[in-house]
Amino acid sequence: MARIELLQVADAVAREKGIERELVLEAMEQAITHAGKRKYGQEHDIRTDIDRETGEIKLMRYLEVAEEIENEATQIPISEAQERNPAAQVGDYLADPLPPIDFGRIAAQTAKQVIVQKVREAERARQYEEYKDRVQEIANGLVKRTEYGGLTVDLGRAEAVIRREDLLPRESFRNGDRVRAYIYDVRREPRGPQIFMSRTHPNFMSKLFAQEVPEIYDSIIEIDAVARDPGSRAKIAVHSNDSSIDPVGACVGMRGSRVQAVVGELQGEKIDIIQWSPDPAAFIVNALAPAEVTKVVLDEESKRIEVVVPDEQLSLAIGRRGQNVRLASNLTGWDIDILTEAEESERRQEEFHSRSEMFMEALDVDDVIAHLLVTEGFSTVDEVAYAPIDELAAIEGFEEELASELATRAAAHVEATNRALNERRLELGVSDEVAAIEGLDPAILVALGENEIKTLDDLGDLAGDELIEILGDLAPSIEEANAVIMMARAHWFGDEEPVDGAEADEAAEAAAEEHERANV
Repeated sequence: MARIELLQVADAVAREKGIERELVLEAMEQAITHAGKRKYGQEHDIRTDIDRETGEIKLMRYLEVAEEIENEATQIPISEAQERNPAAQVGDYLADPLPPIDFGRIAAQTAKQVIVQKVREAERARQYEEYKDRVQEIANGLVKRTEYGGLTVDLGRAEAVIRREDLLPRESFRNGDRVRAYIYDVRREPRGPQIFMSRTHPNFMSKLFAQEVPEIYDSIIEIDAVARDPGSRAKIAVHSNDSSIDPVGACVGMRGSRVQAVVGELQGEKIDIIQWSPDPAAFIVNALAPAEVTKVVLDEESKRIEVVVPDEQLSLAIGRRGQNVRLASNLTGWDIDILTEAEESERRQEEFHSRSEMFMEALDVDDVIAHLLVTEGFSTVDEVAYAPIDELAAIEGFEEELASELATRAAAHVEATNRALNERRLELGVSDEVAAIEGLDPAILVALGENEIKTLDDLGDLAGDELIEILGDLAPSIEEANAVIMMARAHWFGDEEPVDGAEADEAAEAAAEEHERANV
């Protein structure tokens, strides 16, 4: 091959594969070096240099100058080296030119394979570097082939994969069709970079809205959450950083033009655009639209909310096959329980009746006094026992003498109950050390004993969520559970003070592992 043709080939390959010309020339040098070693011996240090301007190929054998010869193929004595070059020193290299290689059929094929492999590696590296920074972007491509329900998409300078689960239901493409999807992952793998795209990812909808709504692109309106049932229905929560701009109206557009553009791309997927609110109750009420909500009760510790709707709104709030409430739950991050007004009223009456009976039995009072206590918000005997006398006396129909008597009876009942629970705790064999831990009342101690948690080590071996599961209705919050477990593990640390607060979980895990190793 003429020298100038060699450089022309390198330029052509670089342009076609989208890689640097230098990488192609380096691949050619490696191929010629490989052929040289096959001819002159693999043990020799043979190197190739292609002149970047003229295309001249220099094939050289390098010899290292050494005091003592360990490998005659790659080393030369310093005495002999100085005869050839008086300035040679130990550690220097002498280069002997080798005659050009006459490539035979096998050598040429081998060189071609080396060049192809190196060029392919360079192309893969270029693709990965180019697309790893395009994660979370929308890309357009042409369907190259379909297999196993998924697609291989030609992006121009790379290929991407859309798996079957990342396509909308009932959506079909043929070879040559244009497809638009969201790049959610780019991985470096031995067979080359793998680019994964999706049309069902929630962020695909977010990016489509950003393309259709200039206010989102300019960050005047922000998308806070997206929940999708791909191909069927979706909810998107938005808020505006400019009080003069309605975020919902801006996303809908004139006569629904903006939202319809997104709906069209998503094969008719219905989209509810919802006003986001920092108040969880208001946000959840908005998320359940179009259903109307009459009452909400939040449990912030467990992130669970109870929603009451009119009887005729129940099916609308739940949605077909639970779709509306499921999407609202995914959108807000809260577990949502839906009750009708009739169900809520019936449950409230049952609670009122059961609490009244509990007070009648525990305090030996008639139903009128019990009803008054429940109406005033008292739910346990302990609350009555520890309530200030003047607070009880302030209940309409109560006098100070009656309030004092109720407090006395409640305190006596609590004391008797605790005494019975303590006796039961001792029967179960729960140690006094466990009973001394702050935050464990007699009822919890009995529950621990019934679950074979009797010593500090038994309690310390638990994780916070395991303790909560064992205690059920008696369970504290996860933070309190972790604090109890850390107190049980205090003796594992010796004289060290156990950590608390945000580090409790990490320290608890480390201590448990150390304890387990010690037992082994």
